Amino acid sequence: MPLPETMRAVEISEPGGPDVLRPCSRPVPQPDADQILIKVAYAGVNRPDALQRAGNYAPPPVASDLPGLEVAGEVVGLGANVSRWAIGDQVCALTPGGGYAEYVVCHADHSLSVPSGMPLDQAACLPENHFTVWSNVVTRGGLTGGERFLVHGGSSGIGTVAIQLAAALGARVFATAGNAAKCAACENLGAERAINYREEDFVEILRGEGGANLILDMVGGDYLPRNVKTLADDGRLVQIAFLQGPKVALNFAQLMMRRLTITGSTLRPQSDLAKAHIADDLRQNVWPLIDAGKIKVVMDSEFTLEDATAAHVRMESSAHIGKIVLKV
Repeated sequence: MPLPETMRAVEISEPGGPDVLRPCSRPVPQPDADQILIKVAYAGVNRPDALQRAGNYAPPPVASDLPGLEVAGEVVGLGANVSRWAIGDQVCALTPGGGYAEYVVCHADHSLSVPSGMPLDQAACLPENHFTVWSNVVTRGGLTGGERFLVHGGSSGIGTVAIQLAAALGARVFATAGNAAKCAACENLGAERAINYREEDFVEILRGEGGANLILDMVGGDYLPRNVKTLADDGRLVQIAFLQGPKVALNFAQLMMRRLTITGSTLRPQSDLAKAHIADDLRQNVWPLIDAGKIKVVMDSEFTLEDATAAHVRMESSAHIGKIVLKV
């Protein structure tokens, strides 16, 4: 069956709040030599989408200007150099943009098979969070079994994956969250202790355990000096976002005296090769854990593609637990 020439999509009409997301019609993209074309069933909704919508996170020069960094669906087109996939394969994929649409192109090596028996709405929740968590917690952060691991925002999409992966690796897992329900969700996923940051001091609690060997933080702001206090000697802090801002006064003498490491990354600007290496790591190390039921998808809610504005409102309310998806 021939592909249509145009598709439904959601575009950013101008920088601003959720109401600047507008349904539109766009040409169906064509895959380059190393790309595949995916007919999108579901698209994941992520914080970077909101940053792009607000005008603070421009897509790479060769990427679509449409938001959407992860999808699940069916392969319907192949670039000339692609041999990994066949027409009709079901995949979930990390995209540089363009996910809020009926069709999207992405690098063939940034796609992964949908885990056995997993519905496509859940599969759309996998790529962005798993690429981010694996590359920052394991590759960059070096987490090993027996270490004390703290993740902030434990009930977020990133947090729910980080808790489960760290627990599967044998770490002692601690998480912060903003209310009792979110804390309960974190503990149900494998956190030894969930800390309600509105009522308790995570610095005091973790120092009482000997300090955190690794912290994954997406808050920033005044959490930065508190995280430094929370780390055990030789501890590592990995920064992946700044909900409270990137600038703060910090005493670097502590880093020297206690041999601390502060690092971080963002996923979207990394090279195609770097993302392909992460996909290979996930294929070998994480997808078997998903197949074995040791890591599960935590879904909060589903919206239609045309209701992307409501999905962003939900995400930015921070009331959600787990992932939000758009049904395309």
